[in-house]
Amino acid sequence: IESNGKRMPVKLLQNLGGEASNYDENINNSIENLEYVFTSSLKKVISGYNPRIGFTEGNGEPGDNYLYDAINTLSDSYVVGRVNLDSMTKQGLDSLKMLIVAKPLKPFTEAQKYKINYFVMKGGHVLWSIDQVRMDLDSLRSGKSFMAGNNNLNLDDMLFEYGARVNYDIIADVNCAEIPIATGGPRGDIQMAPWLYYPVLLPDTSNNVVKNLDNIKAEFASTVDTIGSKNVSKRIILSTSPYNKVYTSPKMFNLQMVEEEPTQKEFTSAPKSVGVLLEGSFKSVFLNRSVPEGIREKFDLPTQSKPAKMIVLGDGDVFRNQVSADGSPFPLGFDRYTQQNFGNKALLLNIVDYFTNEDNLIALRNKEVTVRPLDKTL
Repeated sequence: IESNGKRMPVKLLQNLGGEASNYDENINNSIENLEYVFTSSLKKVISGYNPRIGFTEGNGEPGDNYLYDAINTLSDSYVVGRVNLDSMTKQGLDSLKMLIVAKPLKPFTEAQKYKINYFVMKGGHVLWSIDQVRMDLDSLRSGKSFMAGNNNLNLDDMLFEYGARVNYDIIADVNCAEIPIATGGPRGDIQMAPWLYYPVLLPDTSNNVVKNLDNIKAEFASTVDTIGSKNVSKRIILSTSPYNKVYTSPKMFNLQMVEEEPTQKEFTSAPKSVGVLLEGSFKSVFLNRSVPEGIREKFDLPTQSKPAKMIVLGDGDVFRNQVSADGSPFPLGFDRYTQQNFGNKALLLNIVDYFTNEDNLIALRNKEVTVRPLDKTL
């Protein structure tokens, strides 16, 4: 699409993941999204405005190869890059529409939190995708047991003030993804086995952000609670199945746990929230507090933010793609072992559209179109 010398590419063939794992379903998904992709591109080419999105780095977040598909996919419609909060200036923060904090492993300093708080106060939107408990499957590949412990990110007070709490626990869910397990045969055979600690999350179909999405794959996820903060609405958007159990951290893990058979009595529980949407005017985390050491610019901080949005996810792996042995990234939401696609990529696109498009183009993405099948024998 071109207007006044400005061009915007339109990607007609979509592959959003989910159950669209074959050509026909990809075509149907693409047809459903035609109105959205044309409207979105028209808006950007006419307005000349492409929202800027920053993925944080410098706090142990995944490298570019693990965030490749997330960044690459969003780059079709947005200006996307990595941002280091230590060197980020006020001007740089002012240029951003959205921050994505994906799987940090190191604690945030008070100066870094001060800059995030400033960003929120001016109406910036934040997507938090964090691991409150440190655990990964690779730690178990040697056959030894591994203790999962708390991941101190120094974000609890900040999220609490905004209206959410990510708990120090790990969810086990009968509705789960599978992992490859070596059978010990002479040929090094591998078989897939359900792994209760990779819960497959269920979207709340009544919420536009996750409406019509396929299930979301998570890894060692934690529960998320909402806090009664004023002037902020809270909606649960992702939950477990009713067949779950929650373990507090620390907890010992080993691969022999795949042999455990969950009992109905032990794993029958109310669905647990893993993702929450917060919208409204957020209270400043640094109200009546001194400026932290390391802040060299003047940041004007009101007591309440302009209208802003946040999503808090109790898992840092939701937007991290898998990587092959040679370092090549797989599509976001694709499980290379089971060859299954989950809705993680579509979730990211919906969240970003919801956060950055004032006229809520997300409703167009969620449209369902019934395509009449063609007789391929003709």
